[in-house]
Amino acid sequence: MSTNVDVYSPYYFPTMANYDDSISSSVDYDYSSGLCDRSEVRQFSQYFQPAFYWCVCLLGAIGNILVVVLYAFYKRIKTMTDVYLLNLSIADLLFLCTLPFWALNASIGWRFGSSLCKIVSGVYKINLFSCMFLLTCISFDRYIAIVLATKAHYSKNKRLLQSKLVCLFVWIIATILSFPEFAFSSTNESQMTCSSNYPSKNMKVVAFALQVTFGFLLPLVIMMICYSLITWTLLQTKRFQKHKAIKVIVAVVSTFVLTQLPYNSFLIVKLLDADNITITDCNTLKNVDIATQITQSIAFLHCCLNPFLYAFIGVKFRQHLLKFLKDIGCFNQRQFLKLFKPQPGTSKRSSVVSESETFGTFVL
Repeated sequence: MSTNVDVYSPYYFPTMANYDDSISSSVDYDYSSGLCDRSEVRQFSQYFQPAFYWCVCLLGAIGNILVVVLYAFYKRIKTMTDVYLLNLSIADLLFLCTLPFWALNASIGWRFGSSLCKIVSGVYKINLFSCMFLLTCISFDRYIAIVLATKAHYSKNKRLLQSKLVCLFVWIIATILSFPEFAFSSTNESQMTCSSNYPSKNMKVVAFALQVTFGFLLPLVIMMICYSLITWTLLQTKRFQKHKAIKVIVAVVSTFVLTQLPYNSFLIVKLLDADNITITDCNTLKNVDIATQITQSIAFLHCCLNPFLYAFIGVKFRQHLLKFLKDIGCFNQRQFLKLFKPQPGTSKRSSVVSESETFGTFVL
């Protein structure tokens, strides 16, 4: 019996037809009534995932397209954060392009052929890695801009060039890490599935370890270190609107943990089960399958939230957004000027924090 199908991939949906050949050791054991019937898991995915994926696709597309449009026509790219945010939105948009395929796959099965299975699977994984890497780069850039503010100010032009090279490196590494998806993703036309069929169990474990390590654990560790040092620096600063900045940091880290940790935890549970048959109760197995689908869908929310956590939270970015909305007729010039009227007791330079120069999106 084969044990090399990636049953914890985001696009594998088990059906009764492919239990014996595809679900590895999790269905090898016998119950008094035979193999564990997980048809209700498939039924759950048919109703839950298509609707959720289409909603994520629509909401994420609106936010990320706005970011790309604003950078293309309104906001000049002049900081490392600008470069990272633009690349992050592009990565999110490419990721969102794969969701309609997985939505249709969940509802009617894979009907798009083997070549498109490889392409969509590979593009999905490229953008999973690139998004996580770019979020890590943003946290490191903020660390340099705040903790090493003097150095950041005097090396601004050099850092802008470096950020472009870093983004190129990010895309190259993400593509290399996604090679197994391009190489081993295939379809079973009779069963209408698109999944990764690895040549060996070791290859499957390596691919899984790469996803969890580079797609979650490493970014999480770096982000926690950078934002902890940033928070410590802000707490030592007296001239600074530090409470607003710290709230942004808490929101960024909390969102990352709350959306990514549950899914990656269930991936580890499913891997251990596939290798060691740690789950021997059919109902428990089905609950884990359903929980994995739910937490995976929650993890996909990052592409909807990124524009708000990293771009629109910035003062100047919001100003560019209002200008764009005025240009497309959402409100007139009088309303536009009213929105830009300074609040009493504030000034444009009331803080040592300048969103455009140093501290990216930490100003609310």
